[in-house]
Amino acid sequence: MGTWNSRGLRGSTFEELVNRTNEQYREKGLGLIQKIPTPITPVRMDKESRHITLAYFEQKSTVDYIGVVQGIPVCFDAKECSVPTFPLANIHPHQVNFMVEFERQKGIAFFLLFFSAENRYYYLRLSDLLVFWERMQEGGRKSFRQDELNPAYYLPQKNGVLVPYLEGLKMDLEDRD
Repeated sequence: MGTWNSRGLRGSTFEELVNRTNEQYREKGLGLIQKIPTPITPVRMDKESRHITLAYFEQKSTVDYIGVVQGIPVCFDAKECSVPTFPLANIHPHQVNFMVEFERQKGIAFFLLFFSAENRYYYLRLSDLLVFWERMQEGGRKSFRQDELNPAYYLPQKNGVLVPYLEGLKMDLEDRD
């Protein structure tokens, strides 16, 4: 069991943007994506503000989001990074295992990355993550650099969509054909 504290709020602005994007996609009839809450057990609360100050995770979470886009099952996790090197420690083995199993069932799994220093979003295909993951497992780097990423998967701002990840999904599907 892990412990929750204010560190868990890192990325909450990015998460809000993703949540709003999911609402935009739902309103346009493009997809139905749901945020998966992480169940916690509160241990300590601030009596004055009534905020939880210490809690334990009840179970390991798998992914942040799951749903369907135009008949295609999708799941993804949203990660924020403030430097150009992304530490793989931000991704947990049980998440990778879930995503691999999800794709075995003909779903599409991916990561949405937000490089906050540059205000850039990136669609990281599971297959691309697995290259870095396996390199780490074999004793190599425990991170990947932005210059190792396929530049085609940076997500451009367009059509008023906050985090236009369907653009990345479209390319991902085309690359699989």
